[in-house]
Amino acid sequence: MNWKEIYESKLVTAEAAVAMIKSNDRVVLGHAVGEPMELVHALVTNKEKYENVELIQMLTLGKGEYLKPEMKPNFKLNSLFVGPCTRNAVKEGDADYTPCFFQNIPKLFRDKYLPVDVALIKVSTPDANGFCSFGVSNDYTKPAAESAKLVIAEVNDKMPRTLGDSFIHVSDIDFIVETSYPLPELQLPKIGEVEKAIGRNCASLIEDGSTLQLGIGAIPDAVLLFLKDKKDLGIHSEMISDGVVELVEAGVITNKRKTLHKDKVVITFAMGTKRLYDFLDNNPMVEMYSVDYVNNPTVIAQNSKMVCINSALQVDFLGQVVADTIGLKQFSAVGGQVDFVRGADMARDGKSIIAMPSTASNGKISRIVPTLAEGSAVTTSRNDVEYIVTEYGVANLRGKTLKERGQALINIAHPDFRQSLMEEWEKRFNIRKA
Repeated sequence: MNWKEIYESKLVTAEAAVAMIKSNDRVVLGHAVGEPMELVHALVTNKEKYENVELIQMLTLGKGEYLKPEMKPNFKLNSLFVGPCTRNAVKEGDADYTPCFFQNIPKLFRDKYLPVDVALIKVSTPDANGFCSFGVSNDYTKPAAESAKLVIAEVNDKMPRTLGDSFIHVSDIDFIVETSYPLPELQLPKIGEVEKAIGRNCASLIEDGSTLQLGIGAIPDAVLLFLKDKKDLGIHSEMISDGVVELVEAGVITNKRKTLHKDKVVITFAMGTKRLYDFLDNNPMVEMYSVDYVNNPTVIAQNSKMVCINSALQVDFLGQVVADTIGLKQFSAVGGQVDFVRGADMARDGKSIIAMPSTASNGKISRIVPTLAEGSAVTTSRNDVEYIVTEYGVANLRGKTLKERGQALINIAHPDFRQSLMEEWEKRFNIRKA
């Protein structure tokens, strides 16, 4: 049989496809924009057919219907990231959260810490040789498909065909459901004066020829605003959004001076608007790889002048960074922050930046604190941290004593809190005034 015949032989309806899932199966759902929406909808529509099906996923951009109270006997979510849709379920004990570095998720599947019974994925239409692309979501989705006993794929003609190590042949898919619906789009964030100031401060640390890792949101987009006078920047990042497209079109991001994957943007997934998805489609500048490669610190470190920019919720006087919890509440996840902090630290002339507004709750709470809130989990350790950036400046903690760290952080705290922070610093470190 040629690949077209194989493809045709595997075509089924979404309902028929999910009927292959059995009670007590572990089912991995494609990540973020790569979530197979019609398959997930068919799954929850036929909930009576299942008992105790474990669903594994990071970020969902869908409705999370499997989290409804009436579906507790049918589905249990084991989330590898906590987002807006899943946060309350995890808090209330209706869903679980498994902490791990993003780069290690494929290992959980391959080494059978979490053996995969079924992978539900979304891919592009096949090319002339019968290969479908994982499109905007390679990350853990491709490794899950490679590890699963059963692979069920939505083939969506709106999914861009991305290049790199981003393909699955139709012969490696068990059931295929043809779909056609627009990919979820994320609205561009609003960038205020605080974000602009943070972006300006971060940009001051970025040299021509640097390779960047950026996240998503107002602060990463604000950083990009202040890079338009830079030359020959590159991208090696777990993800990108629309701001990168603008800098590519402006000739700022060329990837010409990268020391790994020269001339290429290297990512593992993408989220943004249709402009981004159109940019990714069949673009030889962009290469997608699974997250255990892109986020591997030893791979990251091969990029000279590697600069990673990540966010935080709280930083204490010791330089401990909390980015995924608020006290006892699981707010998000570690993601790739530590992967890139350590990779940038090992890179020649690398820099790691933690960027955040100086306050939270409309200015009522300082994010720079003497001690972390009770129950907080440290994301990036005090031994790994380098630059902390707020709208008030840059604190380089590398090589600083505990006393010096606290003082440097107070200098970039919001002015409304500096006096009280200074008093706590003096008590903490037994500072005696002359």
